[in-house]
Amino acid sequence: MGKRWRIQPHDASLVVQLEKTAGIPSVVAQLLVGRGVVKAATAKEFLEAKLNGLRDPEQLPGLTQAADFLATAIRDRRRIAIYGDYDADGMTATSILVRCIRLLGGNITFFVPNRLSDGYGLNNASLERLAADGVEVVVSVDCGIASLEEALTAKRLAIDLIVTDHHEMRDTLPEAVGIIHPRLPGSNYPFDGLCGAGVAFKLAWGLCQRICGAKKVTPELRQFLLTAIGLAAIGTVADVVPLVDENRLIVRHGLKSLRDQPTAGLKALMEVTKLHQRSSLSSEDIAFMLGPRLNAAGRLGQAPLGVELLLTDEPSRAEFLAEYLHELNANRDTLERSIFLAATKQIKQQFDPENDSALVLAGHGWHAGVIGIVAGRIAERYNRPTVIVSLDKTDSMPGQGSARSACGIALHEVLADCTEHLVGHGGHAAAAGLRIEANKVDDFRRAFCQRVGELVDVRQVVPEVLIDAEAPFSQLTTRVVRQIEMLAPFGAGNPRPTLCATDVQLDGVPKKMGGGDRHLSLRLTHQRTTLRAVAFGKGEWAEELEQIDRLDIAFRPVINDFRGFTKVEIQLVDWRPAQVK
Repeated sequence: MGKRWRIQPHDASLVVQLEKTAGIPSVVAQLLVGRGVVKAATAKEFLEAKLNGLRDPEQLPGLTQAADFLATAIRDRRRIAIYGDYDADGMTATSILVRCIRLLGGNITFFVPNRLSDGYGLNNASLERLAADGVEVVVSVDCGIASLEEALTAKRLAIDLIVTDHHEMRDTLPEAVGIIHPRLPGSNYPFDGLCGAGVAFKLAWGLCQRICGAKKVTPELRQFLLTAIGLAAIGTVADVVPLVDENRLIVRHGLKSLRDQPTAGLKALMEVTKLHQRSSLSSEDIAFMLGPRLNAAGRLGQAPLGVELLLTDEPSRAEFLAEYLHELNANRDTLERSIFLAATKQIKQQFDPENDSALVLAGHGWHAGVIGIVAGRIAERYNRPTVIVSLDKTDSMPGQGSARSACGIALHEVLADCTEHLVGHGGHAAAAGLRIEANKVDDFRRAFCQRVGELVDVRQVVPEVLIDAEAPFSQLTTRVVRQIEMLAPFGAGNPRPTLCATDVQLDGVPKKMGGGDRHLSLRLTHQRTTLRAVAFGKGEWAEELEQIDRLDIAFRPVINDFRGFTKVEIQLVDWRPAQVK
């Protein structure tokens, strides 16, 4: 389905005014105005992104009480366990607090559930095992806010529970000695977008202050916090929370920390991925290189090794774990491609994606750890809410499903309307999980598609590409693109600017690249300026583009700065045959 291009309107007088009052380049002023930043003071604060812009940890709802309790537990040498999550956010959050409490002299261990056998969040069996191991205090990170029954189990086991989380709450809060959450009822914290690692970083900061008895911590603890902000940056980008406000500060300064003072494990991981050869790191390096390798460990049931990589100070062990996670990611990529191919084949054989309101696909033996990624790719390609179900090979156990949204559908509400066909479900508007018996899949598919169709006519919902400005290639000098980079780090809530150019000529034959020919490389010429372009995840465009001579393109300009050689390239976002007048 073709996408509608919408060029962001801008007030030229506001752009000129901001350019003069803030003393910034015109292109930066235009992009800021398009993002709603029109005052010089606000623009200065946004562009400088100073570390002292982070709010004092005491302001985070629930932190004072929880940090006081935990500081006492550290001093008393009580046995403490950090209970994490199996994704990159959970792993980095876990490692931040383990490193912190270890440095403060605490008696610390950690537990990260197995995605495939334990499931998400606190679970009773794991709490039982921790209690048997002598754990007296459990601190959840990136989970726990909805674990009401499990909190009661912890209480029965005489475990003091502290919950740190950022996910959606239920009507009732869990019973715990402390709860830290940006959106606690009755609080008014001005930024609710922190991820699990961001919350953990704030708790670690607060703990360091308490142990020091002052706002200013010792040089050793300051050095730890600067390392920890690098870990928090990985969790922030990988969890796709908005890169605005405190998250933008965490990532801006975390990227510098990762480059200048990485942990032994991250240093090894950056060497495996060749990131150590770059003069600076970007949020995209986390999103496409570091984050996926940590997430691969979690998706394939090896999350503890991901945490160990982040915790180890032993170079040889770090090198081994980095290589192993790199291999796991390659295995994850192979599994993902095979399921994606099988799912798209199923769509062609059994569905009419132009008219079906949603897609519910199921296969025996599809790896449950990667079906969420596949669901996301299919939802994006077809602009339809998509559910992928991994069925047990013998149908003796319920299948596991992952859902991803499109067309503005709130998945958790639709699944609630289909609950009679499910063993269980959970999640939020954009992503959700479910369990289902094999013989219920067809009934669920009908109910799910019918409910989505009642909520929206997906055939009338045309996806949009929001374009910041039109720009000829000749304007995209290294200097101009460096100026655009002043708005970084880019990500959710602060996307890399998208530009457009019309009547562009395709030079030569587009070439597929990457594992499974998933990506595309091509050369484009516009008004006598030629640039290399890459289209990530769009290898299927090759055949169509071979039939096109001239086209209009939407793209993002980037600097390719590798081994001291600098040039401007573009990332192709969308294209259409040239609409020359």
